[in-house]
Formats: sequence, structure tokens, C-alpha cells
Amino acid sequence: MLKIYGIKNCNSMKKAFDLLTTLGLSYEFHDYKKQGIDKDTVQLWLDRLGKDVVLNKKGTTWKKLSEQEQQLALSSDQNLIDALTTHTSLIKRPVIEQNGQFVVGYDEDQIRALKTAV
Repeated sequence: MLKIYGIKNCNSMKKAFDLLTTLGLSYEFHDYKKQGIDKDTVQLWLDRLGKDVVLNKKGTTWKKLSEQEQQLALSSDQNLIDALTTHTSLIKRPVIEQNGQFVVGYDEDQIRALKTAV
């Protein structure tokens, strides 16, 4: 089953939902703004994908953090996990998982490739 993580009202998420629907792919949506995200899931993403893929430094949430808060978040994996689970908007969107494979961020070609992986 394809699972998509993100925030419902995000433009990247809306484009991803529309594309998944167009492709006829069913999915389970996890809204981490409402449901939160557990530390084990974030740890898995960081282990498999790396912090540069998972952490959204371009978003307003990151920019609103003080330089000290940003440096603290980047100082260790545990601190980064704490920051990502506390401020879920720091996670790039969407995160799409299918059979242990991930697509992070809206990438139409990579999302279309999920159709062939079903």
C-alpha cells in the first residue's frame, strides 16, 4: 500500500494527491500536522534518505527558528529527530513510501514511476 505523509493544505501535497488520483493509485494519507509523526519513522527516513533530503530548510518554519535553534537541531541526529517531530513542517513534503521505496518532495517523474512499481 502506498502511504503519503504531509500536511493537507500544502500546495506540493495537493499536486501529489491530484497526480496519484490521475494515475489511479490508491493511498493512505498520514497528516503529520494533525496526527504527529513518531520518532522511529523519522529515524528511518534519516537513516535511509539523509537529513539533506528530509529537512526542509527552504520553508518558513526553518527560517523562523533562531540561528541557535537551527544549530542545535543540526548538532546531532537525536536533536534533529526532536526538531522534526516537534515542528513537523520542517519535514519536506510529500514523503511517499511504497514497498520500502521513498519519494520526497514533489517530483512528477518519480511519482509516476510508482505506478510501474505496483
